[in-house]
Amino acid sequence: VLAESNPGRYGFLWRWFDEIYVLLDVLLQQHYLARCSASFSENFYSLKRIPIGDCRQQPLATAGLPKRQHWKSLLLLVLVPYLKGKLEKLVSSLREEDEYSIHPPSSSWKRFYRAFLAAYPFVNMTWEGWFLIQQLCYILGKAQHHSPMLWLAGVRLVRLTAEDIQALEKKLAGATSSQTHSIKTQVQSAVRKALGGIAFSLSTGLSVSMFFLQFLEWWYSSENQETIKSLTALPTPPPPVHLDHGASSALLPKLKTMCPLCHKIRVNATALSTSGFVFCYRCVYNYVKTHQRCPITGYATELQHLVKLYSPES
Repeated sequence: VLAESNPGRYGFLWRWFDEIYVLLDVLLQQHYLARCSASFSENFYSLKRIPIGDCRQQPLATAGLPKRQHWKSLLLLVLVPYLKGKLEKLVSSLREEDEYSIHPPSSSWKRFYRAFLAAYPFVNMTWEGWFLIQQLCYILGKAQHHSPMLWLAGVRLVRLTAEDIQALEKKLAGATSSQTHSIKTQVQSAVRKALGGIAFSLSTGLSVSMFFLQFLEWWYSSENQETIKSLTALPTPPPPVHLDHGASSALLPKLKTMCPLCHKIRVNATALSTSGFVFCYRCVYNYVKTHQRCPITGYATELQHLVKLYSPES
């Protein structure tokens, strides 16, 4: 937003967007790996990482990962997506340059990046196929990991247990509570609580905002707009045609408490769901049974459309 609103001053944010994003991602993933033994998204789904092995007693989430698995997880979570994105941008720019290149067709540089462009689809297919095969093996119960990144990091995912949740809550409470009453300690405790509240709000708001962003993206998508246009383009159905009042048609009385059929105070008030007019039960029952229409509007009506009304006193 800053780069687009003021490119002269904040244009570097757009030029270095990937690097700034990686830096913030490193801080985020480092915090969750150290605190919960999981990445941000894994912790959101109540998962944790544990080292690969046949350890019967799983370590608590607050214990953290061993240093080797911790740093490997951090690099694979942050560095690999960054390098993959940079490689895709490089391939895209090389393809555009290949169309408007000024290098001679026989130059070594021309042959090199043409060979690179020709080999990249096969490399990318191998990479994506590796992920697909790993996921299929995981679904069939032949592997402990759904992603090769977990295998390279030497960890696997498991569900958080009740002990993990209690330990995380105690760790959070211990970090924000203080037993001393000094002014400095109270200020530090208040700052920690404020930062913790802000972090929790951002974490919760991020997940909620992602849901609304996905909803807005779907709402304003071209497919959804076409569906809305196709529905709103349908002609509005005409209102029901009022039949002409015949000799047997009733007229509305001036008083609302009178029955249009017998012109007396209504007894056992009954409404017709087809028109909404109210009559005496005996009058409207006999009329609908004989004529099968509303006495006022002439709408087709059956006995099942009679709705008995009850006064609050009853």
